[in-house]
Amino acid sequence: MLLIALLSCALQDNKAQNGNNMQTQQMPQTDSAAIAYVLKEHYLKGIYEGDLNKLLQVYHSGTLLFGDVKGRPYAKTLAVYLDGVQHRQSPRDSGKPFNGEILNIKVVNSIAMAEVAVQMYEFNYHEFLSFHKIDSRWLIVNKLISDVNK
Repeated sequence: MLLIALLSCALQDNKAQNGNNMQTQQMPQTDSAAIAYVLKEHYLKGIYEGDLNKLLQVYHSGTLLFGDVKGRPYAKTLAVYLDGVQHRQSPRDSGKPFNGEILNIKVVNSIAMAEVAVQMYEFNYHEFLSFHKIDSRWLIVNKLISDVNK
């Protein structure tokens, strides 16, 4: 009887440990899903609609943007970028094709990287967006872009 009781406890302890491992494995999936939601509902819709309110929900105020567009260096503060979005015709209003696709999301604790492809106007951007989880919210803290239509 004692042997059966010990084996039973050991099996229950093993199940609890496996359950904890599964929760740890699910956490990145939950964070990845949260980042995908932010990208779809705020970032991509905000760009497409030219909606600064949506974009302000996903960008950290200190975000910097770097890269190249048509082979030329690109460097902007968030304020300069948002001013450009505000004063341009949105892709939605232009009637031109727009497509945003999440290619990859990698999460490590409170940081993450999303790889995104965005087709708008005559541009085809390949983007790397750095995220940081601040106050339980995933925010873009850096944006790297390259126009791959050379």
